[in-house]
Amino acid sequence: MPRTLGKGRAFVYLLPWREQDLLKIGFSRQPLTRMRQLHRRFFDVFDLERGLLLEVERVSQARSIERAILQHHAAQRSPAPLIVSDEAAGYSEWLRGVCPEVTAQLQEAAAKNDFALHSLKTWVRAWFESQGDGVYEWSLRMLDAIEYETFNVPPQWQQGEAARSLRYLMDACEAVDLPLAALFPDSVLAWRTGS
Repeated sequence: MPRTLGKGRAFVYLLPWREQDLLKIGFSRQPLTRMRQLHRRFFDVFDLERGLLLEVERVSQARSIERAILQHHAAQRSPAPLIVSDEAAGYSEWLRGVCPEVTAQLQEAAAKNDFALHSLKTWVRAWFESQGDGVYEWSLRMLDAIEYETFNVPPQWQQGEAARSLRYLMDACEAVDLPLAALFPDSVLAWRTGS
């Protein structure tokens, strides 16, 4: 059967904020995209070690689990951190002081329904590893764009987008303990060391 909006894998996510006893609960088909919507450098603001992803079979299951958690902890709702844009933040999905309880609820849902429960750091690491060949080739294209801009565009018109994007991806890989030499060519590693 073709996949529809309601069918196919989805994830309930638990994203603990690194500097406060605050967490974001929600669901998404694409957790990495969702984390980037919340904060471009999600690996700097969320504690990937304590974060979790509950993998379910249908969006309706994810929505039901999220709703149950949010209703159970309605008294612990909190505003989103100021550095998260209002458009991305959600208004009722941030909770304060209940990370161990929500972790236990996700563990219980996983055991009861035979759903996979992933460590956020392990899942993000596996995702980046699965993109290995693409990352290698993409990084070479970014390096070409950086060199072209450096040598052919007047300084006042240089935007540096390729350099920011490449640096971002390398920082994200480091945040999940991926050895950069396994994903990036020597020329890109040399650029990073010299930049």
